[in-house]
Amino acid sequence: MKIVIGCDEAAFDMKEAVHQRLKELQYDVIDVGVYDKNPSLYPDTAEKLCKEIVEGRAEKGILMCGTGIGMAITANKIPGIRAAVGHDVFSVERSRKSNDCQVLCMGSRVIAIQSALMLMERWLQCEFAGGASKAKVDRIREIECQYR
Repeated sequence: MKIVIGCDEAAFDMKEAVHQRLKELQYDVIDVGVYDKNPSLYPDTAEKLCKEIVEGRAEKGILMCGTGIGMAITANKIPGIRAAVGHDVFSVERSRKSNDCQVLCMGSRVIAIQSALMLMERWLQCEFAGGASKAKVDRIREIECQYR
C-alpha cells in the first residue's frame, strides 16, 4: 500500500517519526513536505497530499499539524476526500470502519509522537466495515456532488 504523508512546521518531528515507522512496516511512502521547521502554510500541504490520493498515486494519507484540525478542514474541502482528526483509539477506528476515511489527521501539540505512531498503526489496520455505514458514506458522497 502506498501512503502519502505531510505536515507543517509544527509537526515536522512527528512526520519524520511517522515516515520512519511506515518504512519499518514496509509501506511505500510519498512525503509531500514540509522538509524543515521553517514556517509554512498547512493548507498547501493538505492540498498536495489529497491530490496524491484523488489522482490515484496513493491509497491513504496522514496529515500532521499543531492540532490536526486545520489539516482536516482543508482536506475535507477536496472532492472525494474524507479526513478525520484522530487522537484516541476509538476515533481512529471509527474513522475507518464507519466513515471510510482515507486521511488521518493528528496534532503534534495534542498527542505525543509515540501515541501518534500507535494510532497510525491501528488506523492502517482497520478496514471500512460497510453494512449500515455504507448508506451513510454513500450519502456523504451524494451531498459532496451537490456542491462540486
